[in-house]
Amino acid sequence: MLITIVGHLLAVAIGISLGLIGGGGSILAVPILVYVMGIGSKEAIAMSLFIVGIVSCIGAIPHWFQGNVNLKTVVMFTPAAMVGSFLGARLTTLPWITDTIQLIAFGVVMVLASVLMIRKQENKTPTSTEEKHPTYPKWLAIPIEGLAVGILTGFVGVGGGFLIIPALVLLGGIPMKEAIGTSLLIITFKSATGFLGYIDQVTVDWGLMFSFTLAASVGTWGGASLTQYIDGKKLQKGFGYFVLAIAVFVLVQR
Repeated sequence: MLITIVGHLLAVAIGISLGLIGGGGSILAVPILVYVMGIGSKEAIAMSLFIVGIVSCIGAIPHWFQGNVNLKTVVMFTPAAMVGSFLGARLTTLPWITDTIQLIAFGVVMVLASVLMIRKQENKTPTSTEEKHPTYPKWLAIPIEGLAVGILTGFVGVGGGFLIIPALVLLGGIPMKEAIGTSLLIITFKSATGFLGYIDQVTVDWGLMFSFTLAASVGTWGGASLTQYIDGKKLQKGFGYFVLAIAVFVLVQR
């Protein structure tokens, strides 16, 4: 009973992360499901895709009404990301892809995510970036990034917000707030196809998955509310160190 309560309190933290900084949900969801709730790694990855997909959809709603969702960029990024997510999930059916390999890959991705969060320079503007990289055609760069992030999503279960947001700012040339809202909608679609790629591979605990989704959804609204009191950009660096600590734990456990 205590483990269940602790797990769901941590699920609220998943939502807070998504609502506050637009990412980090899956990075928390998989370790919580595996090490707190005792779910197998493949099942945890599948469930995290469902949880984060639903919660991201809910989190995108206020951003939509605030005008912080760029539909043109969504259309450019999402189809390739959805295909990549499904392919990444199907890659796990290969006989040599074990739970250990997936969790090691997840730990490595967490290290990458933490480094990006810690070192990310928020003062870069789309204008200055486009001046430095004028040769990147958006119609090509954004779908390629979408495919790569999608494969990563399907294979290790991360929503990829920590990669999508910089890509949208640097390659798409859109403001940070708009990138966060747009990222949440993209995560929704590609998480859905990633989950479908797993559905015939794993036995899902639907009750736990729905209760985690509900708890994380509550956290998302809380995180969105906290944005007016807490600077998400400053919080992101601290969250990066936290993610790095979890990554070390995951890799040591393997």
